Amino acid sequence: MRTLLAAVPTDPTMSGERPAVGDRKFHSKAVEDLIVQTCAKIGDAQMSHLFRNCYPNTLDTTVEPGTFEGKPDTAVITGDIAAMWLRDSSAQVWPYLPMAARDAALRELLEGVIRRQTRCLLIDTYANAFMADLSAPPLEWSRTDKTEMKQGVGERKYELDSLCYPIRLAHGYWKQTGDTKPFDAAWQKAMTLVVQTMRVQQRKDGAGPYSFMRMSPYPTESLPSRGFGNPVKPVGLIASGFRPSDDACTFPFLVPSNLFAVTSLRQLAAMAQAILHDSKLANEASSLAAEVESALKQHAVAQTAAGTIWAYEVDGFGSQLLMDDANVPSLLGLPYLESSPDAALYARTRAFVWSERNPWFFKGTAGEGIGGPHEGKDMIWPMSQTVYALTSHSDAEIAHALKMLKAAAIEKGFIHESYNRNDSRNFTRPWFAWANTLFGELIVKTVETRPELLR
Repeated sequence: MRTLLAAVPTDPTMSGERPAVGDRKFHSKAVEDLIVQTCAKIGDAQMSHLFRNCYPNTLDTTVEPGTFEGKPDTAVITGDIAAMWLRDSSAQVWPYLPMAARDAALRELLEGVIRRQTRCLLIDTYANAFMADLSAPPLEWSRTDKTEMKQGVGERKYELDSLCYPIRLAHGYWKQTGDTKPFDAAWQKAMTLVVQTMRVQQRKDGAGPYSFMRMSPYPTESLPSRGFGNPVKPVGLIASGFRPSDDACTFPFLVPSNLFAVTSLRQLAAMAQAILHDSKLANEASSLAAEVESALKQHAVAQTAAGTIWAYEVDGFGSQLLMDDANVPSLLGLPYLESSPDAALYARTRAFVWSERNPWFFKGTAGEGIGGPHEGKDMIWPMSQTVYALTSHSDAEIAHALKMLKAAAIEKGFIHESYNRNDSRNFTRPWFAWANTLFGELIVKTVETRPELLR
């Protein structure tokens, strides 16, 4: 998601306030009630203002509810890019799931997101982004890519996490509401394709059908080796062309995405058995999860002077990349995705990634946090600060993260994609709904579990 964009929607957040009531895309009484209840428990007026702006930002500005074949159909754009990423759309609506059981309109909206994601996966399991209008041409910067573009696809960067996030959303929706309507024959077919794609991308029988090349001044925008990515040794892990940042992987076995896949496949197995009564799909998902989990233990753990940690990427030949990126799934965010099977290993990894041993960790006069190649050196992503707090058991760490988030965002009233470590006024993306809603999720959690930090 480069910030040199075409067809950018009008930014409704430029006033530093929520859009006017009549300009909001969707209204949820349950969400509005929660905003009032939460703000009443926040003693800091600036923090309260940020929460009131950010938490409903996805519903205010990015959802496009509709119907398809008589059933709910909801597109969710990212904010300043008029397309729907499978990852972002799942993450953007995730914080609203706890209210779905008591708000029928919200529940229908979320059902529509699941159904739209099903439609997208049936178009192409290798695409990361789809057009809100599936009959529209692809995003302008994708139109000359050397890959197999299909109608409705916005961008075709294969990212393993894009197959996991729709499962996470579907499973969360089912657990929160008990509703099984979205999990019909089309969803069953889409999930079968997801598992098949993951199997192919274990690359036991060659590189598989997917390749991608793009003419760009950014080397991370294209895959090497004629579009198939760097070689891997088939050891049971699942390859990914690109990271959650939409940047190309150095080594295709992206560890946080493989850990996320283990969780997602087991969630899918439970749903396939309980809802679809499809033992074949359930067994295939469970079997793949077990194989990936075993391969992670053998090939994804790195030795450092401070003890073992998770590597960020590996290739199965023994090469390991030690770093972390702000985008989720990240190594930092593993517990947030319920994908951290070893607490001690995670603790050592966490200490590594939140330090200058991580080449993409930056610290300056405006704050500290993790960035990534996508926006480059010295650019901190507030998303990393939010995830740092969401995965912390320390009052001091959470308070520190909240202080940095407020300081960087309060001038504009919203959370940004990234900002310079020494100057928060030097930022990217004033309208990035995932970062906004994720921040809101953190505030809700903090009010519920550590209210004294916000009084």
